[in-house]
Amino acid sequence: MRTYNIHEAKTHLSRLIDEVARGEPFTIAKAGKPMAEVFPVSASKKKPKKRIGFMKGMYKAPDDIKTPFAAEIEEMFYGGK
Repeated sequence: MRTYNIHEAKTHLSRLIDEVARGEPFTIAKAGKPMAEVFPVSASKKKPKKRIGFMKGMYKAPDDIKTPFAAEIEEMFYGGK
């Protein structure tokens, strides 16, 4: 992988992007210290797919999920029966 300093990368950005598109990644350095690596988009790490429903059956929602503590709230307002 080739390394270019920041000035050189800014000056030749179009050419460097063409090289990356051909599959030749490069590194951008500042004062000789690597600061960034440039890869083609297709070669970058892909996000893992979300697994919808992977926890199905592991937990049970309470029957009063839409109105939790309804009995307790009603008792606070109207008193006990």
